[in-house]
Amino acid sequence: MPEVAHTAHDMIAGMTPTLTPGVFVFITTDDPACFNALSSQAISTFKEAEGMSLLVPADVAEEAGFDAAHPMRCITLNVYSSLEGVGLTAAVSNALGEAGIPCNMIAAYHHDHVFVPSDKASKAMDVLARLQSQAK
Repeated sequence: MPEVAHTAHDMIAGMTPTLTPGVFVFITTDDPACFNALSSQAISTFKEAEGMSLLVPADVAEEAGFDAAHPMRCITLNVYSSLEGVGLTAAVSNALGEAGIPCNMIAAYHHDHVFVPSDKASKAMDVLARLQSQAK
């Protein structure tokens, strides 16, 4: 594995945002059969008190009868950030917030992923590229 960034500066300077192909939506269900049917197509799941949240391709959600009115694009931050690192999520969400772009962050083992409304993905990429450039 490449070197892991630990400081906010190193994480931001190395984040290299990439727009991931596909359009996704967040859905939720408390029906175990529905969850089992959709979980293999989900790119993320999370158990909440109200039910299981899934992040699935928009077409999968529509085919299953879920509301896909809030399509999201995924921007992957291609820095290997420490799970103990502080500041990357705050910097990214703050920069996007200042630009009027809502975001949902998902931190995984290797990378952080930013989900933004589909119609704001291009602007979000510009904002994050500027943020990274300012940190270099």
